[in-house]
Amino acid sequence: MSPPGVPPLPTWLVPRPRLTDRLSQGVLGPLTVVVGPVGAGKSALAVEWAHTRRAPGPVAWVTCDGAEEQPDVFWPRVLTALREASVELPSLTPPPPTTFTVPDTRAEDTTGPYDSGEGAPRAPLEGRGELRDQPPPTGTRRERDAPQAPPEGRGELRDQPSLAGTRRTTANGTTRGTGLRDTARSAPPGGTGPNGAPFDAPPLTDGVAPHDFPPAPVPPAPAVGEPLLVAALAAGLAAREEPVVLVLDDFQPESGSPVAEGMIRLLRHATPTLRLVVVSRRDPPLHLHRYRLAGDLTELRTGDLAFDDRETAALLAQHGVEVPRPVVKTLRERADGWAAGLRLAAMSMQGHPHPERFVARFAGEDEAIVSYLVEEVLDGQPPAMRRLLLTTSVLDHLNAELATQVAGQEAGRHFATLVAQSSFLQHIGHGWYRCHRMFADVLRVRLRHEAPDLVPDLHGRAAEWLGEHGLLAEAVRHALAADDRRYADRLVVHQLAIGQVLALTSTRLPGELLTRTTSSGPAAASREALGPESALVTSASALARGDGPACTDGLALADRLIEELPGGGTDRIARCRLAHSVIRTARDRPRHLTAARSAAADAERLFSRLPRGLLEDRPELVALTLSVRGRAELREGDLKAAEASLTTALKASSAAENGVLRRDCLSELALLEVLRGRFRAADQFAGHARHPVPQASAEPDPSLAALHVVRAWIALTRLDAPRARSELSRARATLREVPDPFVTGVGSLVAKLMTAVETGTGRPETLDAIPDITADGWLAEGLRQSVRHACAASLDEARARRLPARPVPGARGTPDARPPDDRAPVESLSAREHDVLRHLAQMMTTEEIADELYVSVNTVKTHLKSVYRKLAVTRRSAAVRRARELELL
Repeated sequence: MSPPGVPPLPTWLVPRPRLTDRLSQGVLGPLTVVVGPVGAGKSALAVEWAHTRRAPGPVAWVTCDGAEEQPDVFWPRVLTALREASVELPSLTPPPPTTFTVPDTRAEDTTGPYDSGEGAPRAPLEGRGELRDQPPPTGTRRERDAPQAPPEGRGELRDQPSLAGTRRTTANGTTRGTGLRDTARSAPPGGTGPNGAPFDAPPLTDGVAPHDFPPAPVPPAPAVGEPLLVAALAAGLAAREEPVVLVLDDFQPESGSPVAEGMIRLLRHATPTLRLVVVSRRDPPLHLHRYRLAGDLTELRTGDLAFDDRETAALLAQHGVEVPRPVVKTLRERADGWAAGLRLAAMSMQGHPHPERFVARFAGEDEAIVSYLVEEVLDGQPPAMRRLLLTTSVLDHLNAELATQVAGQEAGRHFATLVAQSSFLQHIGHGWYRCHRMFADVLRVRLRHEAPDLVPDLHGRAAEWLGEHGLLAEAVRHALAADDRRYADRLVVHQLAIGQVLALTSTRLPGELLTRTTSSGPAAASREALGPESALVTSASALARGDGPACTDGLALADRLIEELPGGGTDRIARCRLAHSVIRTARDRPRHLTAARSAAADAERLFSRLPRGLLEDRPELVALTLSVRGRAELREGDLKAAEASLTTALKASSAAENGVLRRDCLSELALLEVLRGRFRAADQFAGHARHPVPQASAEPDPSLAALHVVRAWIALTRLDAPRARSELSRARATLREVPDPFVTGVGSLVAKLMTAVETGTGRPETLDAIPDITADGWLAEGLRQSVRHACAASLDEARARRLPARPVPGARGTPDARPPDDRAPVESLSAREHDVLRHLAQMMTTEEIADELYVSVNTVKTHLKSVYRKLAVTRRSAAVRRARELELL
């Protein structure tokens, strides 16, 4: 059964339990607001909740008049809604007329009206409600019989008001209709009035015929006694034990209006019994911040009301439209979850031969959407507000300052009012707002129709403000929309954002920058006139597309234009030169490491000439230059410098969210560790680089070959020959596309080591027979000793996996037996020394061994000295080799 006064449940309603559950939680507190734009489904949601969810008490529903709400209409509606919901309240009466008496020494007169004008009852001044103090009940009978007025402000009213019409009695005794019948001179039946007439007789007026009132009690005029009515209503509600839910649909009074102030008082004094639910297109003026701070406010706003994919599919099904889930998601995203837009789209899709094609073209330019929003929203705005909406529609995000910059000072003054009254503007934090997608589309359509010549200028103003405030991507987009390529390119170069064009970051600039092509003739001349910045951006976009020749042509043009710049613009020259160096570094990194190292060095020298804070915001430039430097240092044999450069580059690439550069650094660090013989650390770096990375540019990734070689070497130490051969095969395939003599040499060395292990000749003394260690051309002098150590360690590891473990002589819990040969150590190893030796054979560092054994680093060093002494060696590799010879491992 429908709750009394609540609108019927629509047949087309889409169930939204996720929101009705929130309303059910909200009505447990004093205030719930449902705020959203026209067509967001606010009222439908409230109706669904009222019909399908259990309320904590009676539900009284009031449909308001929006911003046109008048108190003499609003409060009777509230009282009627409460009465229809069977909410019993104390009888409410208006303030009675004030009696101004004169002492009377005559005998009591019980007949007839007052015979003196001074003793006649006076009506209070209309609207003031000023009541005078009454004399004590010791005077004449006329004084005792006169109705006593309550003290001003106490709100003690008696008769229950009804929705019948009223009339107000003015100071001169005439009556005015107010929508409620006047009872200012009526009282309960059974007695006489001040004029001696029975109380149930119609009151007399001065020179005005009495009105034919019905015998039933009639309500007061709220316009006269509204504060008292609100006070009495609040007292009556607060005295109840059971809560009352009052729903105000389309409640939009102005701040400070009588209706708003009355509802504030009612909500304050009727708590906790009154549970108020307000449905509105804008924030109701009810001091929401106070309830929000106290945790007593539940809010459902535009973002909450947006349809999700499940609800969108249910709405389409109502219209007989069935499409795949991706199409549903696309439609929901295009409509921004707006209920009215989705329903209009569903109606258009009914019977459509290709609904998927309709969704692909559906936008705010749809005729039904435009007509609906123009009629419901735009045409009802004042001229100044309408201009502000249209001119700022070119912006995806806006704040007060940006709106003023674009729309002008005069229109900008209305921004605060606009955000307060329009739910199509959603607050996204820090004073910024986002316009609802479909509404923004409609506004842009109207702007193009009404003022097409104004659009480029608006985009230009937006680009200027956004560029000055560091919002690069948005500034570039607006500059391109204004057809100002010169300004867009200067923004990219001067803010060191060339890495975003080169796909060195997760943040990308507008795609229009990537579609430029180099050409000859007039087009080249115009590009030259734009300046070196345009040539640099064109070159970078060509490289991002994989067009190497076009990139080289653009760099040549940029170099010539930079040379022609006047000498006074040193800062501009430095930024252009830096962009030039970065592009060359990115171009040469895959195949020409020497040229890339030179370009990276040029870029690093230019870093010192630019503001430090600007460079800190561009970690992709640091990641690119240091990764190239680290690769070069590794191949030059400077392992410490390479480790430092690659580690810093790894951090910078993570900050830039560049997966390709991050994997490059991890692969090089893994290669560095495997050349040191630290297979465990190398395996960890290779494992972190194992995750697939989407290729952001058309250039090949030089890190893959090194990664495959490292995995092959690690597989060799584990005697996993099939895995080692597979990884070497992949490395050779990658090296054919991206040659790297150093990685090729390491791969050849791993192949020879694998052959030695498989043939059983893999002993440390056979290392001199492997020519790659001393071969010229790929291995630097500083790496030869480290590579020899790594080869010995890998052979030891592979051989150890072939031999069974033997008990340690003298170890606790094992028989004190000597090895079967005469190569026993001078002294037996203790159990702890054997543990240290076993971890040493796993190529663990001293710190790692200490962590594994839960001892200090100094304790590990002490055990190592003892192991070296007992095994008659001086190095850890020799200790491991000697221990394997003695079959102690």
